[in-house]
Amino acid sequence: MDESSPRARRRSALLTWQHIASLPPSLPVVYCGGFNTKKESTTGRFLLGRSREHGSMGDMKDAWPNARVRKNVSLIRTYHGFKGNKQGALEFVKLIFRALCLCWDRQTQDLHIDWILYRGRSLIPSLCEVVSDNIDGFYPSAHYPIFAEFMLPRSVRLVEQPPAPAAAAAAGAEQENQAAS
Repeated sequence: MDESSPRARRRSALLTWQHIASLPPSLPVVYCGGFNTKKESTTGRFLLGRSREHGSMGDMKDAWPNARVRKNVSLIRTYHGFKGNKQGALEFVKLIFRALCLCWDRQTQDLHIDWILYRGRSLIPSLCEVVSDNIDGFYPSAHYPIFAEFMLPRSVRLVEQPPAPAAAAAAGAEQENQAAS
């Protein structure tokens, strides 16, 4: 989403939500990307069903706090500006404060601006990870990506598309040729 305009992010979230809301409720949906804002922002609260935008309210869930296993939880921010965890003295002080404060608010531990949201009872996030890989100190992005694994119950099956008419006709003709041989 737009990195500088909260209004543009809200409009993007509303347009995306309108599409998601038009899908069958039983269809699992995963919506992920660089949202460029915190989850407690207007955009995040809307998508997570905590506030309304133009009469609509999202009902997405966040994979990060709901995952059974989380990796790299010490990386509370996903934007790093190609610096990795070398954020300077202020970030070091914040890290020390977080480590010493036993009553740290759970909401402030997650300042991710990159999210994996999902919808559907059949999706269960089993693993979520902030990926901090680099090659010789070079990062492929200014953001750490978020990775998630979801468990699906056996009852969820992929919907197969019916074959195109031309492909079905060709397959039928091939079967007739084999039968004639």
